[in-house]
Amino acid sequence: MRNWISLQADFGDLQYRRNVYVFALKMAFLAVILSGVIIALTMPSLDLLGLLPVTLAHAIGFSAIFSWLIGGTVSGMLSLFAGFAMRDLALSRAEFEKLSRTDTLSGLLNRRAFTEALENTDGNASLVIFDVDRFKTINDRFGHGCGDAVIIAVSAMLTSAFDEMSVVARLGGEEFGVIVSGEPLEARMERIESVRARIAGGAIRAEGHDIRITVSGGVADLVAGRNKQAVYASADRALYLAKALGRNRVVHEREGLHHAWHGLIDNGRDGENRGPESDNVMQAYGI
Repeated sequence: MRNWISLQADFGDLQYRRNVYVFALKMAFLAVILSGVIIALTMPSLDLLGLLPVTLAHAIGFSAIFSWLIGGTVSGMLSLFAGFAMRDLALSRAEFEKLSRTDTLSGLLNRRAFTEALENTDGNASLVIFDVDRFKTINDRFGHGCGDAVIIAVSAMLTSAFDEMSVVARLGGEEFGVIVSGEPLEARMERIESVRARIAGGAIRAEGHDIRITVSGGVADLVAGRNKQAVYASADRALYLAKALGRNRVVHEREGLHHAWHGLIDNGRDGENRGPESDNVMQAYGI
């Protein structure tokens, strides 16, 4: 019985009021049926013992009527109250679950929810990690209120740039993650690059200031069977490379070794004229 009631509550999805009423009707009907079974089992025995004040047929008839009128009504009302209580619990649980997966400042998914989405993504997608360039300078120059406004504005631009097939999250601080799905790689890279250009091409109005920002991005491909941690690490290295190459750019993981190799050729492994950016590029790829 307890399992049956639990199934009715689960399948009814008590977050919706209509399903609460359906649940109450089911419980009332069940109570009446159980009452009828009990009456059918006990009345003949009471009749044999001579304990019935009326005939067996009349006793069964009266019992059935009162079962529907009183038992059904009472059980229905109690089930209704219980259903609304469970509905409130379901809504509270859903709200708690949403809050536990949402970044409060940006309204995007948080790192935990993004990690779950990444683990559930199989093939034909790319992971991109965006990072706002020189974000500390923005906070130091304009204040943390403007820094928060920048985070909110970037979140809105990322949300509007990617469709519902993609997953957008704030990973922490000024870092954002996007899983871009449903397009060929070339189209995904074009969309990612267009987002970078859009952010760099405008200004964010906050507390009387027009703040111009840029972002850097690192991209790695999600291929069936590829370890997700390896994908994330590769995107992170590509982001590091984008920073090392001067920021305000998007680097795909395939470009990493190309840039590092040319850094070695152009400057020489032991060349005295090798600059810090070249050192950063090679350091990112363990050279």
